[in-house]
Amino acid sequence: MAIFDFDMADMAWAEWAFAAPLLVGGMGYAAFARALSRNPVALLNAADRIMRGGNRTVRLVESARFGANPAQKLQVLVPARRPAGALNNPLPVVVFIHGGAWMSGDPHDYRFIARTLADHGFAVVLAGYRLLPQGRHPAMLEDGAGALRWVVDNAARHGLDPGRIAVMGHSAGGYNALMLALDPRWLGAVGLEPAALRAVIALSAPTDFLPLDDPASTATFGHIADLAATQPVNHAHADAPPLLLVHGADDRRVRPRNTRALAAALDRVGAPHRAVVLEGMNHEAPLKVLARPFARDGRVLAEVLDFLGRVQPSVGPATVASPTVHPNPC
Repeated sequence: MAIFDFDMADMAWAEWAFAAPLLVGGMGYAAFARALSRNPVALLNAADRIMRGGNRTVRLVESARFGANPAQKLQVLVPARRPAGALNNPLPVVVFIHGGAWMSGDPHDYRFIARTLADHGFAVVLAGYRLLPQGRHPAMLEDGAGALRWVVDNAARHGLDPGRIAVMGHSAGGYNALMLALDPRWLGAVGLEPAALRAVIALSAPTDFLPLDDPASTATFGHIADLAATQPVNHAHADAPPLLLVHGADDRRVRPRNTRALAAALDRVGAPHRAVVLEGMNHEAPLKVLARPFARDGRVLAEVLDFLGRVQPSVGPATVASPTVHPNPC
């Protein structure tokens, strides 16, 4: 599984042509080219911010650490415009975990996720985790659980609802999110029950990737004796929280068979889920289309909002029972 690689050939040129001159004008062409090659996610985030006219829709309410490692950090962002008495009507929360093959990425570069979801009434927590070489399995799962523990413990201070927490991730981050939901060991280690997670959204996630066949996965998992236990597909169970699995049909880094395999396993045990494989999308596309330069393709956002609207609506009491999410053949 490769590191996030922004494929210039797959850009929606009409929209990118609008954002790129603004960026180039502000930073110079050489700096723009350097930024594109070194950190395309940060550049995507900058383009999203420019096209939105800034961060007017979101407000950063806290930057915090949940461990001693510099990567064990998070940011809490809430909609900038909240009605009077918001603390008495707490917001549902989406904890987003970034990808990068467990070896790269910074959660602060994904504020475009918060801008997008804030428009629809959701608070977003951008959570980091230890990366290679310190971040070998199970470090990323320990850190994901630690971040969720922090959210539960601190939600009330920011008017967030600890009873309506969803976790969302792309690529390696999608793997982390799924394992937190499907293997109760990790939440249990920080004193959380499985019910602490209301829902999970996994974009382009590796779920069934044995044998290990690339340097990143080998470095992350190669020391584990029982490799089968590291695979989300082997942890499907009927009591799993509702899961939304989204994959691009043209994904050549994490093949869509991963989502199909997990969906089949969830089908067998009767777990609530929806799985969709979207035509014309590669590995990065399900994430990129959540930013303004590529938002013309609204299929992923529509799936995410429909799913969240049913399992943790942005209004109403946290005690509403989670509805069944019926399987969708892919």
